[in-house]
Formats: sequence, C-alpha cells, structure tokens
Amino acid sequence: MFLIVGLGNPGKEYENTRHNIGFMVADSISAHYNFFKSKNKFFSEAAEGSIEGQKIVVIKPQTYMNRSGKAVLEAANFLKIPLENIIVIHDDLDLNLGKMRVKTGGGSGGHNGLKDIDARLGKEYKRVRVGIGHPGDKDMVSSYVLHKFAKEEHPLVEKMIEEIARNIDVLLSGKNDLFMTKVASFQVAAQPPKAQ
Repeated sequence: MFLIVGLGNPGKEYENTRHNIGFMVADSISAHYNFFKSKNKFFSEAAEGSIEGQKIVVIKPQTYMNRSGKAVLEAANFLKIPLENIIVIHDDLDLNLGKMRVKTGGGSGGHNGLKDIDARLGKEYKRVRVGIGHPGDKDMVSSYVLHKFAKEEHPLVEKMIEEIARNIDVLLSGKNDLFMTKVASFQVAAQPPKAQ
C-alpha cells in the first residue's frame, strides 16, 4: 500500500494558491483514477483506490501546512505504511514553474510542511517537488506562496498537474527517473516562444 500526501492549507482563501499545488495534484490523481473520497479521516480529506492493482490512499491534510506531519503520522500508523511507501507532493520555490523533481530524503528547504513531517516521521520518504518559481526577493516569499497563480500561468500549471497524475503509476513502480522524463516531456511544447 502507498500513501500519497498532497500538501496545502485548508479553506477557501487558500484554494489554488502556489502553496497549495500539492492539494491540486492530489485532487487530480484522485479524479484521474476515480478514487472514492471521504472527509475527516486522518485529520485529512482522504481518497482511496488502486493503481495498477496497488492499493493507494491519497490525503490532503487539514491541519494547516506547519502541522502536516500530524496527519501523515496518523495515516501512516493506522494503515501501517512504511516510510519508503510515502510520497509527499509539495510546492518548491527553487524550481521554475512547470519543473518537477523527485528525491528521497534530504532537507526541507525551509518548507514548513516538510519540516513537520521530518520531525514526526523522519526524512526517508519520497518527495515530489513541484516548481512554483521564486519572487526574486526572500522578503516577498510569504506573500508570494499564498497568492493564486497568474492567469497566463494557468495552462502550464494545469498541464503539469495533469502529467503528474497521468504518470503517477511510473513513480509507484519505483522508476523515479522515467517518471521525471515522462512529466518533463510536455514542457518543451508548453513553454511560450522567446521574444525575437
């Protein structure tokens, strides 16, 4: 069994903000595979189903970002899911919009959701880092991550989310590099042409 965690903040005011791209990917995976959804489970909105015969639980913690670990720990303990079968999907300021990387373990990069998960469960889970770009000034970061994507960014964001959901089976099979390659294949076509 695998636990897929999309990170974000609950509430209407945070919907579709950069910090909530983990929620957006989680919703896309659940919709793509027609998962059964349930509210208020593991301090989260949860969805369950199977991909390629593998049982999957997807959660969107409702504890607010800086307490995400509480929900992940609850789900992992109850479902008896080992750390190596946990995939956390989160926004990453250090990657340009439309870029995505996968890694296991490592630092939190200042991400409060990851910090809390690391503190409660340890670090050796898989992270899907979804680029949201950087405002260029560290003093603007707090405001930037809580803003919605600009209208002209929507096509790229939506395509990125769709490709992650469509190819998640490759990641579940442990083929991290192939997963990154498949998701990246749309990016060349999606980039706007450079000005002459």
